[in-house]
Amino acid sequence: MNENTVFENLSETSESQVRGSQDKPPQPPSPSDQPSSFVFHTSGSPTSIGNIVKILLGLIVVVVVGFIIFKFVVSIFQNTQGSKVTLEYWGLWEDSPIMNSIISDFNRQYPDITINYSKQDIRQYRERLTSRIQNGTGPDIFRFHNTWTQMMLDNLLPLSSDAINKADFIKWFYPVAQKDLIRNGAIYGIPLEIDTLALYINTNIFKSAGVAAPDNWVDFINYARSLTVIDENGKIKTAGAALGTFNNITHAPDIISLLFVQSGVDLNNIAQSNQAAAEALDFYTSFALSRGSKTWDSDLDGSILAFGKENLAMYFGYSWDFFTIKAINPNLAFEIHPVPHLPNQNTTIASYWAEGVSVKSKHQKEALLFIKFLAKKETAQRFFTEASKTRAFGEPYARVDLADILKNNSIVYPFVSQGNDAVSSFFASDTHDNGLNSQMNTYLGDAVNSILGSTSPQTAVETLSQGVNQVLQQYSPKPAK
Repeated sequence: MNENTVFENLSETSESQVRGSQDKPPQPPSPSDQPSSFVFHTSGSPTSIGNIVKILLGLIVVVVVGFIIFKFVVSIFQNTQGSKVTLEYWGLWEDSPIMNSIISDFNRQYPDITINYSKQDIRQYRERLTSRIQNGTGPDIFRFHNTWTQMMLDNLLPLSSDAINKADFIKWFYPVAQKDLIRNGAIYGIPLEIDTLALYINTNIFKSAGVAAPDNWVDFINYARSLTVIDENGKIKTAGAALGTFNNITHAPDIISLLFVQSGVDLNNIAQSNQAAAEALDFYTSFALSRGSKTWDSDLDGSILAFGKENLAMYFGYSWDFFTIKAINPNLAFEIHPVPHLPNQNTTIASYWAEGVSVKSKHQKEALLFIKFLAKKETAQRFFTEASKTRAFGEPYARVDLADILKNNSIVYPFVSQGNDAVSSFFASDTHDNGLNSQMNTYLGDAVNSILGSTSPQTAVETLSQGVNQVLQQYSPKPAK
């Protein structure tokens, strides 16, 4: 934030010399000019007494007015210079030392604003957050998922133009953030990261097969089948790709969303594109159905565990999956690439978190100052650097103008490189919201399982569309009272 320094112009007052007449010595006053007495008599002039009273009253008024002005000035000074404000800030993924380093930079500019950061448990976070905000005991600043904006609109304070204006927001952040966080012209959050669904490949398996990462779905299908290894009992020993089922595939809702949007499905109106949705689900489930060459099965380990154990050649995941995979197998060699595409369709799915201000905050002005600070380019760089001190990398930059800095980072750049082509989906995994996402995923899982159980994709999509409409109505904007 640019600081405006106010300078006062000081002017000097020169004194003029007063010259008296030196030609004649001063003459004594005439007797008629001298007062006859300095003693007031009871029969003295009433005019003289009245003047004294007026003078005393005038002095009293001057003293009272001066005192009032003094108190007012002191009050203004205390409110603007000496007031102390404490803000509660709820986060989710970052430990306190990382966030406190960012907060300390803010405090150098605003020493009278204390920010208490606390890392929250994701379990029942959304319910706890909304409940606390509504009863007046919630945080001033909090983190929320990009798909929660509509669900939390009543709890989010529209950001003032002093914090960030729309032109800067559009210039600084990816189109998906603009669509997710701007409603009816108002901005409701600042993203501190961007994350997109990408393709992880096992380096050794691909090298052994002499193939490179697929950039289209035709190659993806061929590699998935050719890299699948079946044991002597007909069971999958090494899976080429983890698609087809729902419960044992990490990010299954996001992967299906990827197929939907690349097929032109309007997620808010699936009924309008039933055929495209049915074809996308048919393609997805074909990887687990025996009518083709199976590359995945419902009795296999979860896909992220299978990839970590080197039993899976291709895995769809986000940036944070890197750390889980490394925890499973620190020595695993893998690469990260953009997702496969259909012709002229480079779309992928974004799943990220943003910082918002509570509409119930008692210190909205100060909270907005901190939001403005978080949106700065320098803050984003500092955030990434501090996080990188304790792990392989920080959260991928949310700002478009910082993407090129990561070009030489083979781990992070694949995620930000897809930022301009990413869209969000309410079929989102790992938000633990017990609300919009969870309900949508339940309907989507039922659709996949019904197709695996011999229901036609068209019938499954019809049921899915009805469920989606019900959930959207539940979380649609309430009419103004």
